[in-house]
Amino acid sequence: MAIEVRIPTILRTYTDGAKAVEGAGGNLSELFADLDTRHAGIAERIVDNGQLRRFVNVYLNDEDVRFLDGISTKLADGDSITILPAVAGGMR
Repeated sequence: MAIEVRIPTILRTYTDGAKAVEGAGGNLSELFADLDTRHAGIAERIVDNGQLRRFVNVYLNDEDVRFLDGISTKLADGDSITILPAVAGGMR
């Protein structure tokens, strides 16, 4: 099962600069564990205590997984995952 994972700039140090990588898993938790076997340390930047980190948004085929089953969201061959860190701040 091949799933494309789009990597944000801030996490590309874990993927040797790759903008997208392939992974496998039946759900998001398994996918992130699989990614971590090839890109050590990336999972801990996305997942904390078995849940998605608060300021990391994950999309399955352009749908926010927080409105699906979160870290337990089921995946299928050919799905596309986008990881987006939340951006905050600005000028007063």
